[in-house]
Amino acid sequence: MLRLNLRGRHNGPGTFRRRASLFSSAAFSLIELLVCLAVMLILFTMLWGFSSPSHQAREKQHCQENLQKIFLALEIYANDNQADFPVVPNAEKSEQPLDLLVPKYTVDTSIFICPGSKDSPIPNGDSIQNRKISYAYYMGRSSKDTNGLLMSDQQINTASKAAGDLVFSDTGKPPGNNHHKFGGNFLFCDGHVEANPSRAAFSLVITQSVVLLNP
Repeated sequence: MLRLNLRGRHNGPGTFRRRASLFSSAAFSLIELLVCLAVMLILFTMLWGFSSPSHQAREKQHCQENLQKIFLALEIYANDNQADFPVVPNAEKSEQPLDLLVPKYTVDTSIFICPGSKDSPIPNGDSIQNRKISYAYYMGRSSKDTNGLLMSDQQINTASKAAGDLVFSDTGKPPGNNHHKFGGNFLFCDGHVEANPSRAAFSLVITQSVVLLNP
């Protein structure tokens, strides 16, 4: 009886082969799982990540809301200043004239940061003059210039642009990449906002009395 029990517990070569086979099968399944997870992560990043078209489309919508909120502050400012929007002589950056809006006309400084960009937030009510905002500003406009451009996402440069010229980054790299390589928004003097691809859909020629300022 003792001999039979020992033989029953004996682990022969077949047992070792079965265990090795089970171990190999489990290891292969784990590798497959890791590969699947990696593929899913890549697909998720492509479809919904920061630089994906769908993500930036949502952020461009939020960006339009920001620009419309800024316009409300600009409109009140113009009502107090003979229809003129903010001007700072010899300004070199958009933060300088737009700083005239804070805090009298708005304390919400979050609206100066494009949600599609990686620019740092600004504490509410703080001056934006020495900060980095996300938007370009056409200084020299008045509320009477209903068809004129007033603001936009940061552009690649401050030059006049003809239809078809590059306005925003087409590579996703700075400058002008608030929305990666998927264009940006324009705010007009009448308060409406239009989305635009990387290349200008219409002429952006600047008149002599207007200066385009980038942040």
